[in-house]
Amino acid sequence: MIRYLYAEDLTAFPTLAESMFRDRATQFRARLGWDVSVDTRGHERDDYDAMNPLYAIWQQADGTHGGSMRFLPTTGDTMVNDHFRHLTDGVRIESPFIWECTRFCLSPEAGPRVSAALMLAGLELGLGQGLEHAVGVFDARMVRIYRALGWEPEVLGTQGSGREAISVGLWEFAPRYRPALLARAGLTDELARHWYARAFGNPAGLLAAVG
Repeated sequence: MIRYLYAEDLTAFPTLAESMFRDRATQFRARLGWDVSVDTRGHERDDYDAMNPLYAIWQQADGTHGGSMRFLPTTGDTMVNDHFRHLTDGVRIESPFIWECTRFCLSPEAGPRVSAALMLAGLELGLGQGLEHAVGVFDARMVRIYRALGWEPEVLGTQGSGREAISVGLWEFAPRYRPALLARAGLTDELARHWYARAFGNPAGLLAAVG
């Protein structure tokens, strides 16, 4: 199932939170070799996790993390503006209608449809909150995933080439992407709306967006 949780709410889901930060360490440090901080508990966290971000998390049947993404409004501190502005020609991306999405992570035990479920969660969030775009930094391995899911970003800038390429992209929150993501995730419209409503109440914005 999809859960939308702010950082301050993670204490109510200790198994989910513990496994999410462990899986992030496994993916970003052990597998991809990124220069990230891992604490004594084996958790990967950074300064942005301390800013009460909103996480979209796929929770597996046993309560553990299957995959996740992290969202922050661009009106505050973001990774794109703080560390990757050279990829946007020095332009600061800041708008109440644009949120940053980072730390796209999959558990080693994630099923084949979890990527689509996470992208669907991001789309639901954007539509429901009345946002226009998401912005994020991604590496070359993600290009194939976005293309396969049918929701590719507009690339604003790239550094490096081949497998070493790092890009900043902008995703449009548009209802037309929803049917394909629902199908690829193997989820029904009703269930996706239910998960959103459970987190945010009456999903008026989402209902207006998708009809």
